[in-house]
Amino acid sequence: MEASSSGITNGKTKVFHPVAKDVNILFDELEAVNSPCKDDDSLLHPGNLTSTSDDASRLEAGGETVPEKNKSNGLYFRDGKCRIDYILVYRKSNPQTEKREVFERNIRAEGLQMEKESSLINSDIIFVKLHAPWEVLGRYAEQMNVRMPFRRKIYYLPRRYKFMSRIDKQISRFRRWLPKKPMRLDKETLPDLEENDCYTAPFSQQRIHHFIIHNKDTFFNNATRSRIVHHILQRIKYEEGKNKIGLNRLLTNGSYEAAFPLHEGSYRSKNSIRTHGAVNHRHLLYECWASWGVWYKYQPLDLVRRYFGEKIGLYFAWLGWYTGMLFPAAFIGLFVFLYGVITLDHCQVSKEVCQATDIIMCPVCDKYCPFMRLSDSCVYAKVTHLFDNGATVFFAVFMAVWATVFLEFWKRRRAVIAYDWDLIDWEEEEEEIRPQFEAKYSKKERMNPISGKPEPYQAFADKCSRLIVSASGIFFMICVVIAAVFGIVIYRVVTVSTFAAFKWALIRNNSQVATTGTAVCINFCIIMLLNVLYEKVALLLTNLEQPRTESEWENSFTLKMFLFQFVNLNSSTFYIAFFLGRFTGHPGAYLRLINRWRLEECHPSGCLIDLCMQMGIIMVLKQTWNNFMELGYPLIQNWWTRRKVRQERGPERKISFPQWEKDYNLQPMNAYGLFDEYLEMILQFGFTTIFVAAFPLAPLLALLNNIIEIRLDAYKFVTQWRRPLASRAKDIGIWYGILEGIGILSVITNAFVIAITSDFIPRLVYAYKYGPCAGQGEAGQKCMVGYVNASLSVFRISDFENRSEPESDGSEFSGTPLKYCRYRDYRDPPHSLVPYGYTLQFWHVLAARLAFIIVFEHLVFCIKHLISYLIPDLPKDLRDRMRREKYLIQEMMYEAELERLQKERKERKKNGKAHHNEWP
Repeated sequence: MEASSSGITNGKTKVFHPVAKDVNILFDELEAVNSPCKDDDSLLHPGNLTSTSDDASRLEAGGETVPEKNKSNGLYFRDGKCRIDYILVYRKSNPQTEKREVFERNIRAEGLQMEKESSLINSDIIFVKLHAPWEVLGRYAEQMNVRMPFRRKIYYLPRRYKFMSRIDKQISRFRRWLPKKPMRLDKETLPDLEENDCYTAPFSQQRIHHFIIHNKDTFFNNATRSRIVHHILQRIKYEEGKNKIGLNRLLTNGSYEAAFPLHEGSYRSKNSIRTHGAVNHRHLLYECWASWGVWYKYQPLDLVRRYFGEKIGLYFAWLGWYTGMLFPAAFIGLFVFLYGVITLDHCQVSKEVCQATDIIMCPVCDKYCPFMRLSDSCVYAKVTHLFDNGATVFFAVFMAVWATVFLEFWKRRRAVIAYDWDLIDWEEEEEEIRPQFEAKYSKKERMNPISGKPEPYQAFADKCSRLIVSASGIFFMICVVIAAVFGIVIYRVVTVSTFAAFKWALIRNNSQVATTGTAVCINFCIIMLLNVLYEKVALLLTNLEQPRTESEWENSFTLKMFLFQFVNLNSSTFYIAFFLGRFTGHPGAYLRLINRWRLEECHPSGCLIDLCMQMGIIMVLKQTWNNFMELGYPLIQNWWTRRKVRQERGPERKISFPQWEKDYNLQPMNAYGLFDEYLEMILQFGFTTIFVAAFPLAPLLALLNNIIEIRLDAYKFVTQWRRPLASRAKDIGIWYGILEGIGILSVITNAFVIAITSDFIPRLVYAYKYGPCAGQGEAGQKCMVGYVNASLSVFRISDFENRSEPESDGSEFSGTPLKYCRYRDYRDPPHSLVPYGYTLQFWHVLAARLAFIIVFEHLVFCIKHLISYLIPDLPKDLRDRMRREKYLIQEMMYEAELERLQKERKERKKNGKAHHNEWP
C-alpha cells in the first residue's frame, strides 16, 4: 500500500492513493473506540506516531502488511490503514466536558471511527482523529448528491476547435526557439485528474455498478472525504435537548479549540520534482503554483480545485482571469502615458506656461504665500500633460468598454469552468438556520414550506426595525468618513500657509505639493485606522439584523464592509477630483471655511496633478500594506510559534512532529473565508476603473501587483495556513453584482473627471471658438496659441481683503510694486462694467462640459449594452457540448440498464435450468 501522493516517474505522472485491503476490518482498539461505554481517556495514545502500536504489530503478524511510511507520516491512524479525514482539537482543562462527550458518542453512533492523541508539546491539548469508512461515505455522498465519475468522456470538437488545434501545431514549431514556455503549464509534472475526463452523476448506492470504482479507498478523494465528514459533524447533537447540534456551536462556545482537515504531508522535498516526482499534492502545488519561479505560468486550476475545493478554485480562476485581462488595459494605459511623453515638446500649452516669465500669479494662500511667475509651474504643466493629453478621452472610453468586456467574458469563462468542474447542475442544499437566530427566536415557530418542519420565525415588524437601526448605523459611519475628510480639508487649508512660511526654500517654494503629499499620507493612516473600526461596526450591525442563514449573514456583512471601505478609500479622491478649487471664489472675495480659513486652490497648472498624486500614493501604499499583511503577518506568527515550540522542548531534543501537530501550529484561515481576498481585489478594480482618466498608469500598477498577489495567495494557502475545508460554489457570489455597480460608476466618474477636473473641454472650446483657428474646424497645436493667457483673469492687487493681502508687494519681479496679478478663471477685468463677473467664455465652457458629460455617458452606456447583448453568457461550442453530453449520458444510462437487465435474465434462465436438472 502506497501513501497518498503524486509521483512522477520517467516523465510520466502517476497518482498514488492509499490502498486498504479491507476498510471494514475493525481492530480491537477501534472496536473499543466505537463502543459508547468506553471511557474517553482510554483512547489517548501519548507520544510520537513513529512508534508502532500493538494493533499494527498484530496485523503484520497476521500477514496484513502495513507500510512503515503510513505509520510515521501522521496521515493515518496508528494502525497505518485508516486515513485521517478530519481533526478536532480540545484542551483537557476545558470545562465543556459533558457536551464534548455527548458529541463524540454521537459521532461513533454515526459510524465514524475515532482515535485520540495527546500533543507532544502540551499534554493539555488533545487531538481527535476521525476516519469515515466506506459505508458512511457512500450513505452521506448519496444524501449530499456528490457527483462522481461513471464513464469516460467522448469529446465532441467543433470545427473551430479543430482549426485552433492546427494553429497550435504551427505555433509549436516555433516554440523550440523560445528559452521558456511563457504562461504555459508544465503538463509533464501535473497528474491527469481522472474526474475531469469522465462523465459524472450524483452518487447512488443502488446504481453503484455504473460508477468507475477501481478502489473504494481512492474513489472519494481527500477533499471530498473531509467535506462529507464536516457535513456529518454539522448535524450531530451535543446535547439531548432540541436543536442542540453542530460543530460550529461547539467551536463558538469553546468546547473545541480548532477543527480542520489535514494537509497531505510536507510541501518540501529534498529531491527534485522532475527527477523523483512530487511527494504529495501539496508538494506539487508548491512547486507548480506557489513557487516564485513559476510566476509567468498559468495556474493549475484543476489541481487547486481538487485540493482546496471549488470555492477557492473559483477565486483563483477569477483572479487569474482579471490579471490576464489587465494586460491590454495596462498596455493601452502605458501607451497613453508614453504618448504624453512623446508629444510633450509639441504641447503648445506647456510651452506657453514655461515661457510665461512676465505673467505673475496671485498668491494661493493668505499673507505668507508670495506672488509667483507662471513659468515656475513649468514642471507641473509638463507632468500634467503626461496624464491629460489627447488620448485621455479615448482611454476613458476604452476602460469603460474594457470593464464590460471583462465581466461578460468572465461569465463565459465561469460557464466553462462550471462545466469542467460539474457545477452546471449543482444546486446548493437548503442552508441550516444560524444558531444565533435559532436561540433568539426559538419561542416563535412556523412551518417551513420546503421541509414541512417547524422552525424559528422572525416577525416582519422586528425585522424592519432591526434593518432601520442597521441603516442608521451605516449612515452614521459614512458621516464619520465625511468628518475625517473634512478634517483633511482643514489640514490642507491650514498647512499650505505654514509650508509657505517654512524656512527651507525647497518646501517653501513647493508648499502646495508638500501639502498634498503629507495630506495623502495622513489620509492613508486614517483609512487604515478606520478600517479596523469598520470591521467591528459591520459585525455589530450584521449580528443586530439577525440574518437567518449563513449566506444571508455573509452577504449582509460583505455589503456593509464594501460600502464602508469604498467610501473610506475614495472619499478624499472624490473631494480632490470634484471639489478642490471649484468653490474658492476669486481674489478679493474668497469663500472661507468657518469664516476663517480660505479654501484651498488648485495649482496654477491645474488640479489634475493633485488627483494623480492622491491615486498613486494611496494605490501603492495600500497594495504594499496588503501584501505585507497577507504574507508577512502569517510568517511572523508561524515563526513565533516555532520559536516557542523549540524553547519548550529544548534545543537537544529533536522530535518528528506528526502532521496534525504541524497543521495545528499553522495559522487558521480568515474567519470570513475569502472575504479579505475578494475585497482587496474589488477595491483595486475600483481604483483601476473609476478615476482611470486621471491616472492611466493604474492598470499597470494593478497588473504588477496581481502577478505578485497570485503567488502570495498561493504561498499563503499552501504553506502558512491550515488546509481550509473544500467548499463548493457555482460563481463568485455577490461580488459579481458589486463589480457591475463599479463598472457603471466608473463611466459617470470618468465623464466628470474629463469634463471638470481635466482641461480637455476648455482647450477644445478655445480651439474651436476663441483661438486663431476659430470657425475653421481645426484643433491642432497651432490653434492653441494664446490659450494660457485666455484662461487667466486679471485682478487688481489693491482690491485684496486685509486678511488676504500678501506680505510681499511683488517688487522683486520688476523693481516696483505690482498693480495686477493673474488667476485661473473666466472673469471680467476690474475696470469693466461688472468687475469680476463671469465672461461669455465661462458659460460656453460650462455648456460644453455638461454636453460632454451627457454625450459621453450615453455613448459609453450604449456601447456597454451593445457588447453585453452581442456576447452570449454561454459559448456556443460549450452549449453544443452540453447538449451532446446530455444525449450521450441518456444513451449510456439506457444501455447500461439494458445490459444489467439482460444479465439478470440470463442468470435467471441459468438458475431455472439448473433447478430443472436437479428435480428427480
